[in-house]
Amino acid sequence: MISKPKLIIYEEQTFNVGQDTFIESTAENDNAVVFEDNCETGYLYAVDRKDNGLKILDGLHIYDVANVTDKDRPSTVKLLWTEDLTKAVLSINNYYHAIFDFQNHAGYCRNGFPETNNSWTKMKERKLTDMLADELLKL
Repeated sequence: MISKPKLIIYEEQTFNVGQDTFIESTAENDNAVVFEDNCETGYLYAVDRKDNGLKILDGLHIYDVANVTDKDRPSTVKLLWTEDLTKAVLSINNYYHAIFDFQNHAGYCRNGFPETNNSWTKMKERKLTDMLADELLKL
């Protein structure tokens, strides 16, 4: 029987959409992700923390605050990593909104925005679907 890889919660916080929020999660291999709500938009960033630095590799648009219908209710954000620390997942209210694949230099979010930055990101397709999430995470 083939065992499925586990997702490990590295950070979990309750927040309100539209309030200034900054949540960072760094894996033991110096890969990191940062979720930020700047009161107008929500973004997830892939970050390289080598040498105590903070180099942004890529960013994914998660939401525009003005378009979130239930922003008046608290939400739970989780930053999860695969066991091998190659993929980071943003979950809000137990729904996968974005995945960064550090091994393959790829980032995916539900709206596929923005287009690839052509420096770190190697994959052209950025739209995250349930099928792609299952494939990436081997669920």
